[in-house]
Amino acid sequence: MKKISLKTLVKASQIIGMTAIAAGVSIANAEDDTIKVGVLHSLSGTMAISETTLKDTVLMMIEEQNKKGGLLGKQLEPVVVDPASNWPLFAEKTRELLAKEDVDVIFGCWTSVSRKSVLPVSYTHLTLPTTPYV
Repeated sequence: MKKISLKTLVKASQIIGMTAIAAGVSIANAEDDTIKVGVLHSLSGTMAISETTLKDTVLMMIEEQNKKGGLLGKQLEPVVVDPASNWPLFAEKTRELLAKEDVDVIFGCWTSVSRKSVLPVSYTHLTLPTTPYV
């Protein structure tokens, strides 16, 4: 089995992520100056030790993309929320990102239980969360 370097993995994640954002933006309001990117990783609780790094990685990728001129001529605007390692709270925070913050795409859901928590909300809003497991 061939080993994959971290650099290759990060680059692949960037490509997958930017493709997902572009797809989400195609249905977004054309009048918006920015593309809102929801970041749904636990920053407190038991999962914070691993998910804080994931949040930092998403923010780094957004910053790098913005330095390159953004995406589709628009700057990316991160909206970070903390579901606090509380699985039902993942669904509530997803609802907040979609309904209140009006994000175009969501990155997050490191664990399978968090992904299962957000799916019903995502389906209700006709969107899918973007996870590292594409």
